[in-house]
Amino acid sequence: RNIHRGRRLSAAGAYLHPVMDRPDLRVVTRAHVTRILFEGTRAVGVEYRRRGRLAEARAGEVVLCGGAINTPQLLQLSGVGPAGVLSEAGVEPLVDLPGVGENLQDHLEVYLQYACTQPVSMSPYLALWRRPWVGLQWLFRKGPGTSNHFEAGGFLRSNDEVGWPNLMFHFLPIAIRYDGSVPAAGHGYQFHIGPMFSNSRGWVRIRSTDPFEKPAIQFNYLSTPEDRKEWAEAIDVARNIMVQPAFDEFNGGELSPGPDVKGDEAVLEWVRRDAETALHPSCTARMGTDEMGVVDPSSMRVHGTQGLRVVDASVMPTLTNGNIYAPVMMTAEKAADLILGNTPLQASSAPQYRHGISDPIG
Repeated sequence: RNIHRGRRLSAAGAYLHPVMDRPDLRVVTRAHVTRILFEGTRAVGVEYRRRGRLAEARAGEVVLCGGAINTPQLLQLSGVGPAGVLSEAGVEPLVDLPGVGENLQDHLEVYLQYACTQPVSMSPYLALWRRPWVGLQWLFRKGPGTSNHFEAGGFLRSNDEVGWPNLMFHFLPIAIRYDGSVPAAGHGYQFHIGPMFSNSRGWVRIRSTDPFEKPAIQFNYLSTPEDRKEWAEAIDVARNIMVQPAFDEFNGGELSPGPDVKGDEAVLEWVRRDAETALHPSCTARMGTDEMGVVDPSSMRVHGTQGLRVVDASVMPTLTNGNIYAPVMMTAEKAADLILGNTPLQASSAPQYRHGISDPIG
């Protein structure tokens, strides 16, 4: 949990706000970076637009932290990326790096929603007349607004062939979608689940030289047989858990996808229609020394350039087995040590579970 005193603790709150009085720190907000400034292949700053005006920030070194969508977009706008993509968009290639914007990965998830026969869910707090009270409590760091209510979850295997848990689930004591809509009135609960190691791969590509035009994004969810197989297994696993005897006194019936959705094809059609991103896009400027590598893992520098590094979720070679918030913070901590030249910490020797190999726990 990254909740501190009733608030979600952001990276800005944890790292930036405590040092805002440093004389060597200047934070410019409501600014949109439009391109990286290069002298030859050396990055010397960035151009940005703020309040309708263009400005420049010059630097001895530039560190991109735009995330898995904006970082490849900005690199491509600046001439760093696949030469064909750049030329088609009208950008003159500076460094031909075919991996920029490729290898896009994300976690997809669905909700299995159930009616609840007991008055124990968080549903009553959705009532309009309760919302001012919930908000007032939140101001004083109390009440239901101080949690996202994903208080229970875990990892499990979808079949006996995989060596480690490949599914992640969360339990939520209310039946509700991220947009706030509910499947039915009354009490309910739901189970979020999705595969962690999908081998579907997508891409991010600019469409023009306009930095304000959104790039083309293709996630390619469910595009491989392995991905579709894991999804069918994931729903079977989730349904099996939700009908265990421990839920008998609460289970008022499946609301979504509903008992009529049976068989792999019907389940996959429902997943295609109903699934949502877990908002974990990553891997579009991945570390590596091969042809598709974008960032040198020993320095976080962008191949073929000088004075330019990337530190965000885009540098991950593959998506992590779980939410990416903590891994991104860990990547940033490691990158800070690399940039500063600090002695690295000793490698961890913590054991990792492997089914059929590791000793059982307990």
